[in-house]
Amino acid sequence: MIDLDLTDVKILQILQENGRMPWKEIGAAVHLTGQAVADRVHRLEDLGVIKEYKAILDDSLLGIEQVALLTIFLKSGRHTDFRAFIHGKAEICEAHRISGDGCYWLKAKLSSQMQLNQLLDEIIEFGNYRLCLSVDHFK
Repeated sequence: MIDLDLTDVKILQILQENGRMPWKEIGAAVHLTGQAVADRVHRLEDLGVIKEYKAILDDSLLGIEQVALLTIFLKSGRHTDFRAFIHGKAEICEAHRISGDGCYWLKAKLSSQMQLNQLLDEIIEFGNYRLCLSVDHFK
């Protein structure tokens, strides 16, 4: 575990809310100079605490009509093949190996019912699935 002070934690919270906020503005919020914030952020990147930066997109403006949440039950021990399949599918935006009910949990963003059906047809080659469709996103 990495030892973070309260200032590091506050900087991380601010970056999670707005990853493009200038160092100077972050510094004003945590009572540091912009350069001191930059030094801390670079240290957090080097330590691997900050793994990447992303743009969060408005799916509705990009034609994403459905968000599918899938629990996968593999037929056999084809975990390596299944993971390779997942990495090749751009519509799958999250994948977790899980304990309990099922082997994997997937989140897929899809532009149509046809695209969902195609994905399900491909997944069935690896095992069974349980499908839930998101009806609202609020956080």
